[in-house]
Amino acid sequence: MTQQLTGLADDRALLGRTSTAERVSDILRSRIAEGYFPPGTRLSEDGIGGALGVSRNTLREAFRLLTHERLLVHELNRGVFVRVLTVEDVEDIYRTRALVECAVVRGLGEPPYALDRLRAAVTEGHDCAAGNDWKGLGTANIHFHRELVALAGSARTDELMRGVFAELRLAFHVVDDPHRLHEPYLARNRRILQALEVGDKAAAEELLVVYLRDSLRRIVEVYRRRVGDERDEQPGP
Repeated sequence: MTQQLTGLADDRALLGRTSTAERVSDILRSRIAEGYFPPGTRLSEDGIGGALGVSRNTLREAFRLLTHERLLVHELNRGVFVRVLTVEDVEDIYRTRALVECAVVRGLGEPPYALDRLRAAVTEGHDCAAGNDWKGLGTANIHFHRELVALAGSARTDELMRGVFAELRLAFHVVDDPHRLHEPYLARNRRILQALEVGDKAAAEELLVVYLRDSLRRIVEVYRRRVGDERDEQPGP
C-alpha cells in the first residue's frame, strides 16, 4: 500500500484549486481501472486522503460515488474495498454492453463515419501485441469499444458506459492469462472497423454480436475457475 500511496500522491496536482469529490472519484476510478488498486483491496481513508491532500469528508463522498457505481463496496466495521465481481455481475455487464454497443452501431446514420479514434485504438492494440504487453492490449480493447460507443455522439451514453467499462476492468484484473483472454479480439476489432469503413453497419453489428457472445463465454470460463460462482456455493433446498 505504501508504494501505491506514493504513486497516488502524483495525482494530487490533478485536483488543482477546485478539489471536489467528483474530481477525487475520477482519479480513483482511473486508478482502479488501471489495476493500481486490485479487486479486494482495502482503501485507507488516512493514506489516500493524505496522498491526495483532501479532507476525510471529501474522500468519503468520493467513496460513496464509486460505491454507487459498483466499483467499491462498504463492509460494516471493516471499511471500503475495491469490489470483487461475481459471475452474475460479469454476465450483467455483458448484457448491458450488448444492448448499448449494438444499438449504437445499428443507429449510425449514413456513412462515412468518424472513425479516426477507432482506428487509433486498433493501432494501439497492435502496438501492445507487438510488445507482448497483454494487459495493455486489454486496455486497448476497452478503448476500442469506448470509441465505438462514442460514435453515438451521446454524452449520457458515454457516461453510462464509462462505469460499465470500469467494472469490466475489475473482471480483467482477476484473469491470470491476459494474453489468452485479449489477443483473439484484436483481429475482431479490425474486422468491425473495416466493416464500418465501407459503411456496412449491418455487418459490423453482426460481428459485434458474435464478439460479445464469445468474449462473455471466455471470461466467464476463466472467472468460474478463479473466483467461483457464488450461486454454486449456496446450500441446496
